[in-house]
Amino acid sequence: MEKEKVLEIFEKLEVINKGHFLLSSGKHSDTYLQCAKIFQYPNYSEIFSRELAEKFKGYRIDVVIGPAIGGIILAYEVARQIGVRTLFAEREDNVMKLRRGFEISKGERVLVVEDVVTTGGSVKEVIELVRSLGGEVVGVASIVDRSDGKIDFGVPFESIVKLQIKTYEKEECPLCKEGIPLVKPGSRKL
Repeated sequence: MEKEKVLEIFEKLEVINKGHFLLSSGKHSDTYLQCAKIFQYPNYSEIFSRELAEKFKGYRIDVVIGPAIGGIILAYEVARQIGVRTLFAEREDNVMKLRRGFEISKGERVLVVEDVVTTGGSVKEVIELVRSLGGEVVGVASIVDRSDGKIDFGVPFESIVKLQIKTYEKEECPLCKEGIPLVKPGSRKL
């Protein structure tokens, strides 16, 4: 999918927000991507998920998993496109776990998906979880890669669009220095 088309959809759905945001990574940014707005519309969920599934065509995948909350619907829809089982990992006592009777069998080949990757923290936690259960991570997929090429998951990493969006450590944030109010829009409590 062409970057311009992706950005056109993002604009239409108001996915890109401007302001002063505290990201789940702990970093600050003047831009926040609310990809949950995509998942309000099954047709857009299907379009983006099909695109990600295509990027992993030829890989043998048994399970697709995503971190709660951002990766739940995406994991479901990518798994539907591939024709495999789906799971989601969630935090319990600040640790990613499988709950609700979910299991990964030893040797199962797993694709990890996330809506937006910035530092890759949640994805790395899910990768560690999958491996600790005996699963084999075959790749990582996201709608948006805003890592600026700084992340290596040790497996193929594919995204639909790469966006260069500045992030700042709290101590270096120009928005804080300007006194612009900080907003925490994501789902993870810091």
